[in-house]
Amino acid sequence: MRIIATGLRFPEGPIAQEDGSVLLVEIERQTLSRVKGNGAVEVIAKMLGAPNGAAIGPEGLVYICNNGGMAWVQVGATLRPHGVPVDYMGGWIDTVDLKTGQVERLYDRCGEHLLKGPNDIVFDGHGGFWFTDHGKRRDRDMDRGFVYWARADGSEIRQVIGPLITPNGIALSPDGCTLYVAETDTGRIWAYEISGPGQIRSRPWPSPSGGRIVVGLPGYSRFDSIAVSASGNICAATIEGCSIAEISPLTGLVRHHMVPDMLTTNICFGGPEMRTAYVTMSHTGQLAAMDWHEPGLKLTH
Repeated sequence: MRIIATGLRFPEGPIAQEDGSVLLVEIERQTLSRVKGNGAVEVIAKMLGAPNGAAIGPEGLVYICNNGGMAWVQVGATLRPHGVPVDYMGGWIDTVDLKTGQVERLYDRCGEHLLKGPNDIVFDGHGGFWFTDHGKRRDRDMDRGFVYWARADGSEIRQVIGPLITPNGIALSPDGCTLYVAETDTGRIWAYEISGPGQIRSRPWPSPSGGRIVVGLPGYSRFDSIAVSASGNICAATIEGCSIAEISPLTGLVRHHMVPDMLTTNICFGGPEMRTAYVTMSHTGQLAAMDWHEPGLKLTH
């Protein structure tokens, strides 16, 4: 493992670029930032709320799930989220122009329902994207979460899956026919059969959300963001488990790649032949890279 950058303010949502830099959000700093190959950090855009998952969309815009805000606990050099800030008003989807830094709000509701805590995002090949709404956790209650599909041009959004318990990471299989969703607090990954743009073919009862369970981790290990390798394996950032869990969607076999951070939150692939895994170590505020044993899956945009 190679440490590329330190001093980041809870980094997530990494996006590997062809020039060797990595785009990511700094949630506590409320920025979309670029980490250059030499470790220098450049702020591209400052925004309200709390930018979370990110992905490149049509015309090179960065689409960002904004969870609306977090309260924070800092202990020494470490940082962790805790609860909801007093100015929280809901969540939304932003777009950012990399050339100008201009931020525009694309969606903040689905019909009559306000978005609560959009968390992670993946684009399909049909002009749209899937994203999770993690919800918010308060002292005595918490929101149930959902998965949405929306058109990239802002013309349509629909609720597709839910309710779920803290849905977080989201990814597509190499053939684009299966949607994977990670639940944080249950330590589960679900698979859903895609039947059309923004549609799934639900499994019957007793499946609580129309999907099948790929894996559930034992003990206190929770999932954050996920990525998929070219062979179709699911690579899940495992918080508290201090690892990237590599999971076969066919057998459920899990192989852990250890990461020295209690809040290992995100992974993306890039570099020569897509064999570099970039990992956000959010508790300690670092971006790391490691050589992966197979190529990662190239994303739609």
